[in-house]
Amino acid sequence: MARLDIKGANLIKGVHFEGLRVIGNPEEYARKYYSEGADEILYMDAVASLYGRSKLPEIVAKTAHNIFIPMTVGGGIRSVDDVRDLLQAGADKVAINTAAVRSPKLISEVAKKYGSQCIVLSIEAKKQGKDHWEVYTDCGREHSNLDVLAWAKKGVDLGAGEILLTSIDMEGTRKGYDIELTKMVSDSVSIPVIASGGMGKPTDLVDVVQNGQADAVAMADILHYGRYSIAEIRKTALESNIKVRKFE
Repeated sequence: MARLDIKGANLIKGVHFEGLRVIGNPEEYARKYYSEGADEILYMDAVASLYGRSKLPEIVAKTAHNIFIPMTVGGGIRSVDDVRDLLQAGADKVAINTAAVRSPKLISEVAKKYGSQCIVLSIEAKKQGKDHWEVYTDCGREHSNLDVLAWAKKGVDLGAGEILLTSIDMEGTRKGYDIELTKMVSDSVSIPVIASGGMGKPTDLVDVVQNGQADAVAMADILHYGRYSIAEIRKTALESNIKVRKFE
């Protein structure tokens, strides 16, 4: 999955969700990754929860005319109506973090109306001690006092169909995914877990899939700065006997 973090109308990237730099036009990058063989596009609005507004429906609508792979969209979603607007704009799934923490019943409401396959529980995790990670909200800015593993399990019970697990500690560092965190969550829930945060080289994908038991990986920095192509990453995965879609 190609992850595109959005601020306003711009594609941005930071480290630990801080020091955000403008990269370019998100729609152009989404089209590029689609043409290169990405399996899915992940749009995340980095400031929508903070400011209470989002350009995502507009960006998604424009993107949907040009790409034909699933789009997962998150950021600033507060209600079932917000989910409806994004789905109508062209999203296939929605990712919810802050609003779900504040009102867990939103997960069930969305799952009931649109199906569990539509809702992704986005968890931003920060390590607080041995074997303990805390859930953060508002793009890694705010404590929740929730334990990541307990929240992941509750999310499954409420009807989430996938978990997007982002390590704040590793995000943007190019040092690889948080294997311990990913394995802990993957081993404890019955739904797919998408690892996010830290990919610096193609073998990081292999590591988090084989040792962290991730079902999918989201990547941003490695693609945005052109350090590796999707084709190179896919080749490494295939050589390591990881089942990925072949792209011609």
